[in-house]
Amino acid sequence: MKNSALLLFAIILFSNTINAQLKAVKYTDGTQALNGLFAKSAKKSSQNPGILLLPAWLGIDKASKDIAENLSKSGYNVFIADIYGEGNYPTNTTEAGKQAGYYKKNYEVYQKRINAALQELIKSGANADNIVAIGYCFGGTGVLEAARGHLNLKGVASFHGGLGKDASRAVTPITTKVLVCHGADDPFESAAEITAFQQEMRDSKADWQMIYYANAVHSFTNPEAGSDNSKGAAYNAVAAKRSFEHLQLFLNEVLKK
Repeated sequence: MKNSALLLFAIILFSNTINAQLKAVKYTDGTQALNGLFAKSAKKSSQNPGILLLPAWLGIDKASKDIAENLSKSGYNVFIADIYGEGNYPTNTTEAGKQAGYYKKNYEVYQKRINAALQELIKSGANADNIVAIGYCFGGTGVLEAARGHLNLKGVASFHGGLGKDASRAVTPITTKVLVCHGADDPFESAAEITAFQQEMRDSKADWQMIYYANAVHSFTNPEAGSDNSKGAAYNAVAAKRSFEHLQLFLNEVLKK
């Protein structure tokens, strides 16, 4: 009984301290009230490297908080963006699909909302010229839009993000470096979309790389996605580990620390 009580106490203590480094930040985009989270770097650096994190379509979740906290411990100032804003937070995947679909269609609005979060990261202490944006699923689409929109970023990293864009949009030079981490069996990205994206990268003269992970589908970095690949979205521990290591290599290359 005593051991059980100690174990319960430890679990409660852990749950109360996880993500303790995250600080709530209220900001706005026009009249829209937004609620982001900031994690200050645990290491002092004259370069103040920053990471803007764009979460998946349900908004700021446990996965994004855990990633932000881990990266802050590694020496980065991290800001988790709030894309939807107060009064618009989805409560289920149907609502999330509608919200995400709006921003994918209205990409200039999405780019503006991302830039609002970028400015908050800078206000919080990150060097404006030493920032990378990373995103997951819907957020992975967002970081590619940030690159297309010429936001002041050293690099962008997309994890199981949507790659497609309207073919009628002009292709312009992309100067930020691009990393795409993609599940080899992701059913939500067609071969045609992948081919078009890769051609876009070539036409835009981008410095890009795309890495495929075997036996991985959509959401492969998220432990809460389950383990059933047949559903199209599932966690893959090996792919998650490898993609995080690839992210670390990318950050070491493009950011000053």
